[in-house]
Amino acid sequence: MTAFVFPTRRMLLRDMGKAGLAVMILGTAACAAESTDNATPTPDTTEGGATSGPSPTSAPGSTAPAETSSDGAHEWHRVNLGFVSAYLLYRGGEAAIVDTGVPGSEGAIGAALGEISLGWGDVGTLVVTHLHPDHQGSLPAVIEATTDVLPWFAGAADLAAIEAPTQGQAVGDGDTVFRGLQIIETPGHTAGHISVLDPVAGILVAGDAINGEGGGVVGPNPGFSADMELANASVAKLAGFDYQVILFGHGEPVTANGSTLVSELAGADS
Repeated sequence: MTAFVFPTRRMLLRDMGKAGLAVMILGTAACAAESTDNATPTPDTTEGGATSGPSPTSAPGSTAPAETSSDGAHEWHRVNLGFVSAYLLYRGGEAAIVDTGVPGSEGAIGAALGEISLGWGDVGTLVVTHLHPDHQGSLPAVIEATTDVLPWFAGAADLAAIEAPTQGQAVGDGDTVFRGLQIIETPGHTAGHISVLDPVAGILVAGDAINGEGGGVVGPNPGFSADMELANASVAKLAGFDYQVILFGHGEPVTANGSTLVSELAGADS
């Protein structure tokens, strides 16, 4: 089954003039649902291209220059909120958002859009990797900040627990959203956890299915995962795909040899 995004009038007009795609990806550097219930995000942004070198650790207030890939693949932009990170993948003046941070993150998200010369009107799709508040917390505000009602997607088992002013659509293995983004079911951290793969740019948005640590990849946090047997099986599943970049819910992005690192992790855990 394929999940189709119905274009808005603005999207149709925009598509007549350009065929660009941008995906704005919001991950998290530390889970507010797991470590901070009422923290206030610090609007801090860093940016890199899909084929860039290792992403530097961003201190609050720091900004790294944009890098544009030469092959037309998506570029990515990180919004470091202290305990939550926002990742934007973009190309040609359009955007999709994956995860929205804790409540109150919409201001930093809007500012990040401005830094790549986009605005709320350029956002076309939202995806939520799972039900935890640090990933879905600003979803209502993000939807309301756009001028059109956006389609949004989540895993079937988590969908009912995600609060939004509009009805989301359930997605799973085999589904694609927003022009070729592939959904991968990665349950374990939550029952309906999903990850998102851009096979053209070689970018995996992992949510909390895996984490970044020390420049590498570690498994899901057992203290906050509902089913570790399923979670470890999801790590092995992710090892079967091809990507260079991994954008985590927790930890610094990996910008090279991503699938190799996940394969090594899966082998060590087996």
